[in-house]
Amino acid sequence: MRVRYPKSFLALLFVGLALVALPLIFALVNNAVAIDRLTNQGQKAVYEATRLIQESRALSESVTGMERVARQYLVLRDRSQLDGYENLREGFLRSARLLQHSRLAESQQALLTEMVKQEAAIHRQLRTLPPANPEATAKDQEAQQLQWIATTFESLSQGAQKLVIHSNEVIDREVETLHKMSQKAYEIMMLQMLALVPVALFLVVGFPLLIVPPIRQLAQGIRTLGEGRFDLEIRVDGPQDLRYLGQQLDWLRLRLMELEEQKKKFLSHVSHELKTPLTALREGSDLLAGEVVGKLNPEQKEIARILRQSSLQLGRLIEDLLAYSASQFRKGKLNIKQVKMSDVVKSVVNDHKLALRTRSIQLELDCEAVYVSGDEEKLRTVVDNLVSNAIKFTPEGGRVRIELRRDDAAAVLDVIDEGPGIPPEERERVFAPFFQGRAQQSAAVKGSGLGLSIVKEHVLAHGGRVEVVDRAAPGAHFRVTLPLNPWVST
Repeated sequence: MRVRYPKSFLALLFVGLALVALPLIFALVNNAVAIDRLTNQGQKAVYEATRLIQESRALSESVTGMERVARQYLVLRDRSQLDGYENLREGFLRSARLLQHSRLAESQQALLTEMVKQEAAIHRQLRTLPPANPEATAKDQEAQQLQWIATTFESLSQGAQKLVIHSNEVIDREVETLHKMSQKAYEIMMLQMLALVPVALFLVVGFPLLIVPPIRQLAQGIRTLGEGRFDLEIRVDGPQDLRYLGQQLDWLRLRLMELEEQKKKFLSHVSHELKTPLTALREGSDLLAGEVVGKLNPEQKEIARILRQSSLQLGRLIEDLLAYSASQFRKGKLNIKQVKMSDVVKSVVNDHKLALRTRSIQLELDCEAVYVSGDEEKLRTVVDNLVSNAIKFTPEGGRVRIELRRDDAAAVLDVIDEGPGIPPEERERVFAPFFQGRAQQSAAVKGSGLGLSIVKEHVLAHGGRVEVVDRAAPGAHFRVTLPLNPWVST
């Protein structure tokens, strides 16, 4: 099943961020609501409990005050004391009304209602008491009334104490309720966390799976272009802008393929158009130098020699150019086999014996028997170009040293000459195509500036490296490091 992508890569990123952010936002909002509900409940519980305690204590204090005033009135029968009782009674009734509208249990509500009735009975009794009577019968009645009022007030006091105790129980109950709510909120948060972890992991793992394939396809397309495999079509799935980028890469592939075809045709024409007159020029100079058309005086012989040498040099330049172009076409294709590098070095040195003898250059050769996995033809080209450069830049009577050794899992080749060397500012560019430094001006033989570039291409194709090594004595020191078993594409 083909994945449906958004129209742009930016939209894809927005979708991914939204998928990651939405669960977090939901969890935060949910937690904020739970905390707000818990806070409001706590504030309400604290307010209710505080008001319940205050009113319960106020009720108890009112009962105590009314009882004291009532006892004084019963003893003194001073009607002015009833006014004080009325004031205390108003406080009692106000506290009772507030408590009736609070969060009391049914039994406590019944107790409070009974207390209000008892107080009303006491109030009626106090309002209807006659003035003090010295008769014995009246005294007995007053004693009974006093006993009843005292008993009733005792019941009121006990009820008020029960309400105070119940207020503390209400506080405990509210605290327990808050504890349960906080515990439930904690459990919900933990459940949300446990639910978010797999969701987050899924998004972290799953969303890149949507992004990685088109990026890998782009990388593969670029790698394909870099390897010169222009026959493979570049296709990129994903958002519209990435698909457009893939289409542009495929257009670039077609354009490069067209340019490569033009380049091949150009090289074919160059090789044909240049080699034909060059061959005639060389044959003509050979005929003149061989005095086939007649005797030559010394000046004419020198001119014929210059013609012949220039034609040979031009031929080498054309061959270098064609060899570099061919290496560009085939740089990703190696014929891998076991190669004895010491034999390659000795074979190349043997090919240059005549040049060494002609210029009286001494050669020091120190080679170990080292085997590498590589393309023998390309490795021979590497050694040949380095040795040719060393001989070319070494003055007559100088010395060239070649060393080959094994260093851990690599073969190390050092080629050292006694020429003018390479200035530090040219070391970064010396391996660039067609680059010719200042030392080229004084060389005995002019070059094309492609030899070291070809060396670098072949060494990199084998997974190795080539570098210029610092040395105290005059001359250049090139070092090639090749892995014994490189990973290369065939």
